[in-house]
Amino acid sequence: MSTEQLESHDVIVVGASLAGLSAALYVARQGFDVLVIGMDLGGQATLATEVENYPGIPRTSGLSLVDKIRSQVERFGGQITYEEVTSVEKLNSGFKVKTNMFSYHTKALVLAVGKSPRKLKVKGEEEFKGRGVSYCTVCDAPFFKDKVVAVVGVGDEANESAIYLSKLVKKAYYILPTENVVGQSNIVSQVKSNETIVLLLNSEVREIRGKDRVSSIVVYDKSKKELRELEVEAIFIEMGYELRTSFLSNLVKLNEKGEIVIDKLARTSCEGIFAAGDVTDVPYKQMIIAAGFGAIAGLSACNYLLTLKGKGIIFSDWKKL
Repeated sequence: MSTEQLESHDVIVVGASLAGLSAALYVARQGFDVLVIGMDLGGQATLATEVENYPGIPRTSGLSLVDKIRSQVERFGGQITYEEVTSVEKLNSGFKVKTNMFSYHTKALVLAVGKSPRKLKVKGEEEFKGRGVSYCTVCDAPFFKDKVVAVVGVGDEANESAIYLSKLVKKAYYILPTENVVGQSNIVSQVKSNETIVLLLNSEVREIRGKDRVSSIVVYDKSKKELRELEVEAIFIEMGYELRTSFLSNLVKLNEKGEIVIDKLARTSCEGIFAAGDVTDVPYKQMIIAAGFGAIAGLSACNYLLTLKGKGIIFSDWKKL
């Protein structure tokens, strides 16, 4: 496939994390065309119900902070799409970024994938991704208002997803591998007392079924040792996060932990590729540090594009070029 057939952008940011959105904001402010590709919005930052150490903001939630930056990105013309990047290929003219849905071309790449959602690895999961299979409750729940859905996971992350869904949907099956709801006592109490949430304890999803979209899931009850098919229109998978950088090992240098090695300008070992956030070898995995390195990565990507055009270097973000 030639680059002429691919949707092209000046900069593509892989990961709609706090770092990725910050990078996109600085790229968009400089007047460059930027596309953010992420499996979900905000990544791990959205799990923080209270944030009290972000400078200038006495108290907020991770979700609120992420949503404000998303709004800024879009206000300056940045685009965001929810897809999964499956491969990155270096071309003479830049990079080809392939997702589970489309392929794109870009001249500069910012990697801010953070930690990716863990998958169930069951039949139908890949097939129905984006068609009823979701890894981001806050992103996709509004599409299933007054519907019957399922959420699978364990711990406060999954608990809060179930509670959030209960405010929108008709019924939410909550499938847990444990014999009890696990998490903070006040959150657990909310889950147990919620009439919209149907608890399926000591159970696991074995299959996701449907035609064009999800229509049912097969659940195995480990106590009764029996299978049960439930009619649902969506399944929200909240199994936590893991670092996934193996698909980048042939492009950029990784350390023994699988983190991307960067310098102080967020440059990787591959010219034209920059990185920021939890996916890098920068210590202190904090929101403010992710946002700061995101800004550095964004400006470094802009500088790279300018050097390709034989122009000067950006020393500030005071105005568009």
